[in-house]
Formats: sequence, structure tokens, C-alpha cells
Amino acid sequence: MKKFEELKNLVMGLESDFEKFYDKKNNAAGTRVRKGMQELKNMAQDIRVEVQDIKNKG
Repeated sequence: MKKFEELKNLVMGLESDFEKFYDKKNNAAGTRVRKGMQELKNMAQDIRVEVQDIKNKG
């Protein structure tokens, strides 16, 4: 469940940058959103691999 908490924290941490980018057209916030989404993608892939490994062992 630790990884799930990390995912939630990452998404919640991006909320203000999403608002700044979409509502205020702040390009620097857009860069932070893109970086955060890449981290999210990498975390999701790591979790997928971990779940698959656990599933195959069980």
C-alpha cells in the first residue's frame, strides 16, 4: 500500500500546477505537469511489474 500512497501524493502534488497551467496559462507549470506525469507513468509501470511478479509467484 506504500506505493499507492506515493501515487496519491504525486497526483495531489500536481494539482496546483495543473490549475496554474490550464487556468492561468503558466508554461513553467506545464513543464512541471509533464515531468510529474512522466514520474507517474514510471511509477505505474513499476507497480505493474511488481504486481505481475507477485501474481506469478503465488
